[in-house]
Order: sequence, then structure tokens, then C-alpha cells
Amino acid sequence: QVQLVESGGGLVQAGGSLRLSCAASGRTFSSYAMGWFRQAPGKEREFVATIGWNGRNIYYADSVKGRFTISRDNAKNTVYLQMNSLKPEDTAVYYCARSRMAWDTLGQADKYDYWGQGTQVTVSS
Repeated sequence: QVQLVESGGGLVQAGGSLRLSCAASGRTFSSYAMGWFRQAPGKEREFVATIGWNGRNIYYADSVKGRFTISRDNAKNTVYLQMNSLKPEDTAVYYCARSRMAWDTLGQADKYDYWGQGTQVTVSS
């Protein structure tokens, strides 16, 4: 069983930064792609970013490209999401997830089989 625990969310002013972390249990973390998704109130869950098992094959949603950076540390079983130049429209619950594959190019939520409980990010204007 894989458990994912996100941390680092909070309240920040527009233009500010936050760094989300997702700690994973289990010995197979380094074999799979990891992703970040988010869900705003009244909206569907959407893809944010993904990173392949070896730290390559990185893809971002157009809405966060150039502002967010995904990274991972396989020695620590942790994936990160550095979020800069935050906007009010970035407000959402952010979830990390483990893919069924070694890398992901489509960001489809149904290709991810383990999910964290989410961490709230609120960006004030």
C-alpha cells in the first residue's frame, strides 16, 4: 500500500510563492511518475504537473508553465511543487498522485492510482 502525504499549503498574497511537498511511503516510489493536480471550488480536478521516475519527462499545464516547477528526490521518497508568481486563480486544493507508469505525457487523472489527501492553497488578491 502506498500512502501520500502533502504539506506546504497555506495563504499567500498574489505574486508570492509556496513550496508543496509530498512524502510517499513504500519502496516503489522511484519507479513511477508522480503528478500534481488541483481542484478549485465548483470545478473539476485538473492536471498541474508531472515528473518521470528519473526526474525527466517533465510536463506542465499551460496555466502554470513558467511559474511552477516540479521536482523529486527519490532518496527521500518526496516530490515537490515550487509555485512562484501565484495568482488568485491558483487557489485550490492541491493533490499529489502516483502514476501507474514510469512517465506520463498526458496528465490524465485516471492513469494515477494513489492520491494524497490534498493541501489547501489560497492566493489573495
